[in-house]
Amino acid sequence: MKKYFLGALLVASAAGISWKNKNETLPNGVWRASIERKDGQNITFNFETKDSAGKKVLYVINGNERLLVDNIKSANDSLLIQMPFFESGFVVKLQDDGNLAGKWVKRYGPRVQVLPFAAAYNKKERFTATAQPAYNVSGRWSTTFSGRSGETEAIGEFRQTGNKLTGTFLTTSGDYRYLEGVVSGDSLKLSGFDGGHAFLFTAAIKNNNEISGGKFYSGAVATEEWSATRNPSAELPDGYGLTKLKAGESKLDFTFKGIDEKNVSINDDRYKNKVVVIQILGSWCPNCMDETKFLSDYYKKNKSKGVEVIGLAYERTEDFKESQQALQSFKQRFKVDYPILVTGVAVSDTLRTEKTLPQLDKVSAFPTTIFIDKKGNVRKIHTGFNGPGTGDHYEIFKKEFDDLITSLLKEDR
Repeated sequence: MKKYFLGALLVASAAGISWKNKNETLPNGVWRASIERKDGQNITFNFETKDSAGKKVLYVINGNERLLVDNIKSANDSLLIQMPFFESGFVVKLQDDGNLAGKWVKRYGPRVQVLPFAAAYNKKERFTATAQPAYNVSGRWSTTFSGRSGETEAIGEFRQTGNKLTGTFLTTSGDYRYLEGVVSGDSLKLSGFDGGHAFLFTAAIKNNNEISGGKFYSGAVATEEWSATRNPSAELPDGYGLTKLKAGESKLDFTFKGIDEKNVSINDDRYKNKVVVIQILGSWCPNCMDETKFLSDYYKKNKSKGVEVIGLAYERTEDFKESQQALQSFKQRFKVDYPILVTGVAVSDTLRTEKTLPQLDKVSAFPTTIFIDKKGNVRKIHTGFNGPGTGDHYEIFKKEFDDLITSLLKEDR
């Protein structure tokens, strides 16, 4: 991360942050943070600062998630708060009033985005509720997002207690992770931040069964409209039917260099007569983060039974060293024991499937998970991932995953 650390400092300096000979540190407590968009729709979240093992750490708070950030460095009168993934961080100054001001610096391959950032000390409220809720939106909602690329169907899952609102949106490619906010009168707000994505959702609650006039703000400028109808039976397309093998194909055939710079092939002896899970991921992908945590834990508990996992990474760049650096941090945070390979093909490459896994018709979403039996045959392919932010859906996924692996292990070689 040293390369990115220096790069972030240079970007922050160019953005107007100066350096003085005065060391600063963060007081402990809860903060209300805000990433400031030009349209005034600021993306708000909370974090808590603490002392741990002799150093300062913070936890980004979204619903039930507390995301540890333990790379905080002082640079004269400023601080660099480096997020653990996504090549993202904050360069901030402690102000005379005890608050923070600075920039959020986010790298997207060769492009760097810089947005104003502020955080108010000792502020626990994410959003202010000015009225008692007119409705309770707890439950399952059929949702439609509308943007430049057309309409996308999703499912909203909300849990409301008084004014407090938590939940997420599920799509065929994954979920929006942990969201938190409020219901105030007949309106709602939800937001989430994990270093990679910064989200704000607003909407009017028309009645107990309709949400209308929704706006979805993402990152610096992206905006979509959304609406929802209460529907306890709402379902998404089956994630097992979105990516398929091409006609006449039954096995994968690949060799890529791992982040340890050693070549790994699906045809290596290590994978013969084993049940193998292929994880298609990117270090830039929040749902891949959740899946990696799950797979890392699962692999440790089940590798002795004859289970193997291989990660295939599609990064924002074709440069091996840059991809290696981003993936190394990813691997270390989740204590991954299985190999993560660098495909060398950028996620933006429209020919990424043909160049890496030509046996498949497409790789349409990240993550995608491929299940291979003991004979080396592809048995199932699943698109997307319902992570821990989805509550019961995550528990259902874990059981289905384990049942599938168990059934493949029982088969003859």
